[in-house]
Amino acid sequence: MAGQVATDQAERLAELIRESRCTVALTGAGISVPSGIPDFRSPGEGLWEKVDPMKVAHIDAFRRDTARFWSFYRPRLHSLGGVEPNDAHRALAELERRNLLEAVVTQNIDMLHHKAGSKRVIEVHGSIKSGTCQDCGAEFTLEEIDELFDDEGVAICARCAGHVKPDVVLFGELLPAEAIAEAEALAARAELMLCIGTSLEVFPVAGLPSITIGSGGGLAIITKGPTPFDTNARVRMVGDVVADLEAVLGAL
Repeated sequence: MAGQVATDQAERLAELIRESRCTVALTGAGISVPSGIPDFRSPGEGLWEKVDPMKVAHIDAFRRDTARFWSFYRPRLHSLGGVEPNDAHRALAELERRNLLEAVVTQNIDMLHHKAGSKRVIEVHGSIKSGTCQDCGAEFTLEEIDELFDDEGVAICARCAGHVKPDVVLFGELLPAEAIAEAEALAARAELMLCIGTSLEVFPVAGLPSITIGSGGGLAIITKGPTPFDTNARVRMVGDVVADLEAVLGAL
């Protein structure tokens, strides 16, 4: 019975995608879990279950104890840099290739949508692909950053000896204005927003579905666990994101 429900939902979502003149995907940590990246808040497994984000992932923590910050982030950057996209990422790239998906708005910093082949990706929480000196503004690639660490484990700018921070949005920082403006514009235009692997609890990104609803668009939610928008969803799928998106592609 559950399998039939999932099949029916996949066919219904495929129909909505075909009918939509502007479909936008909003993705969170859950889409990258099948690639081996833990999410942040799953009970007993989430990243923030094991470490206090205010001590290692807040902008004040970076400024106060840069060595401790990098002791958390350096191995994380190494691990994320070698991760490969999964079939959920590839499914969204395929939808874009078929002109059925306008863009991906992602909360993830892992670059996996790019690696999967998506062309229009709005990274509202930044990305691990680069870092910036907080003093002179010099930019460094992920590979270059690895060559900048001093004996204390701090990434030091090769130009001015300032501290280099990865270009990810830390707690206590504003989202990049250009990215969030583009995301909000897409949400307003979207006739259908696909919310995938996200709990829709972290603002301001969690407000994007409300923009779509307010503009007359619809939501489809593919994620494990409840979200504040479940009762608004035209389609609600709760299985594995890879299996669910592959089923939708199959129905198309």
